[in-house]
Amino acid sequence: MQFWKLLPAIVWAFVILLLTGLPGTYFPTIESFWDWLSPDKIVHVIMFMIQTILLLYALYPQYLTGSKRLITIWIVIAVVTLYGLTTEVLQAYVFVGRHGSAYDFVADFVGVLVGLKLFNMYCKKICIKLKAN
Repeated sequence: MQFWKLLPAIVWAFVILLLTGLPGTYFPTIESFWDWLSPDKIVHVIMFMIQTILLLYALYPQYLTGSKRLITIWIVIAVVTLYGLTTEVLQAYVFVGRHGSAYDFVADFVGVLVGLKLFNMYCKKICIKLKAN
């Protein structure tokens, strides 16, 4: 694998770190389970969905190989999920004016799963086109 293929995922990881580290002035309180569907949680889902897609795209050749596909998927899930956990811990203990949230972490993980599903749908569509030609 060439390093330049990972560059978009690395840059996006820095964007996530920057966005999650900026001090916020408004933090909505979460009083019920349904409050986690706030715009903030949607942003978390989108950020980590993009991160998952970028990593899977960088590892696309391994993803297509039958024997390495499952390992590649689990590695990407683990890496992006741990990165989401890391950003929440940094918000709780390092970043000024921020606080970590279990609901944010759940939204991060949902983003990982959505990214994986979208990438799978993309691959199925591309593979069908390749077989038809």
